[in-house]
Amino acid sequence: MTKVNRRHQEHFEVIRAREEENLQAKTALCETVESVVYDDLKTHRDWEKKAAEIIELQQKWRTIGFAARKQNQKIYDRFHAACDEFFKRRNEFFKEIRKDFDENLRQKKALLEKAEALKESTDWKETTQAFIELQNQWKAVGPTQRRQSDAVWKRFNAACDYFFERKNTAFSGQRNEEKANLDAKNEIVRKIQNLDESLSADESITTLKALISEWNAIGYVPFRDKENAYNAFRTAVDKQYDRLNVAQADRRMQAFRSGLSEMAEQGKGRIHSERDRLMRTYERMKSEVQTYENNLGFLNISSKGGSGLLKEMERKLERLREEMALVVKKIEAIDENLE
Repeated sequence: MTKVNRRHQEHFEVIRAREEENLQAKTALCETVESVVYDDLKTHRDWEKKAAEIIELQQKWRTIGFAARKQNQKIYDRFHAACDEFFKRRNEFFKEIRKDFDENLRQKKALLEKAEALKESTDWKETTQAFIELQNQWKAVGPTQRRQSDAVWKRFNAACDYFFERKNTAFSGQRNEEKANLDAKNEIVRKIQNLDESLSADESITTLKALISEWNAIGYVPFRDKENAYNAFRTAVDKQYDRLNVAQADRRMQAFRSGLSEMAEQGKGRIHSERDRLMRTYERMKSEVQTYENNLGFLNISSKGGSGLLKEMERKLERLREEMALVVKKIEAIDENLE
C-alpha cells in the first residue's frame, strides 16, 4: 500500500471512529428521552421541568455530528419519535388541565357570587361562619390559569375583607357600649353596698328593689367581665337582704329576675324553654298538692302517731304551696319579659 493510500485509509478510519462515537452519543440521548417515566409527571411543574430537560437534549443533539450514512437517518428518526411522543403527551396533559382549570374557575366564580351577596349582611354570627366556610371551600378548589384566577381572587378577597371590616367597626362600637354598661352596673353595685342604713326597712327594700331593676335593665357587658359583675352584684344584694331580713322567697325571685337578662342574651328561645320547664314544674306541684290534700282527708288522726303525721303533712303542703306561688311569679316575670 502506497503512502498516499495509507493516509486515505487512516483518514477514513478516523471518520468512521468519529461517526461511531456520534452514533453512541445520539443513542444515549434517545435512551434518555425514551426512559421518561410519564406516570411520575403529575403536575404542571413536573411537565415543565421535564420539558426543559428534553429541550436541552435537543440542543445537545445539534452539537453532535453525523453518524454513518446508513445509520444516521435511522437514529434521527428514533430521537425525533421519542421527542414527539413526549410533547404529544405533554399537550394531552395540558389539554386535560385546561378542562380542570375551567371547572375550577367556574367553582370559584360561584363562591365569589355568594361572597358578594353576603358582604352587606349584619347577621354577624351566621355570616361570619358562612364566610369562613366559603374561604375553606375556596382553598379546596384546585388551581386556575393565573390571568383569570387573579381577577376572581381579588374580588373574592375584597368581599371577605369588606364584610370583616364592617363587622370590626360594628363590634368596636358594641365593645364601647358594653364597657359603658359594665361601668353603670358597677356603679349600681356601689350604691347597693352603700345603701343608707338610716332608712326604714320598707324604704330600704323599696330602694334596693329599684336598684336591682335598674341593674337588670342595663344591657350586655364584656363577656370576660360578665361572671365577676354578676357575682359582685349578688354578693352586695345578699348582704343587704341579710341586714333587712328579707324572706328567702323574695331573694330567690329577685335572683330569678336577674337571671332573666342572661337568658335574654341567648335569645327568646332560651326564655321560652325556661317557661315550658316552669309550667311542667307547676303542673307536677299541683298534682302533688292534690295528693297531699287527698291523704290529709283520709288520715285517721285518732290513730297512734296520727297527730304528728298530720302536722308534718300540713307543713309539707304549706311549703309546696309557697313553692308553687314562687313558680307562678317566675312565669309572670317571663311573660313580662316576652311582651
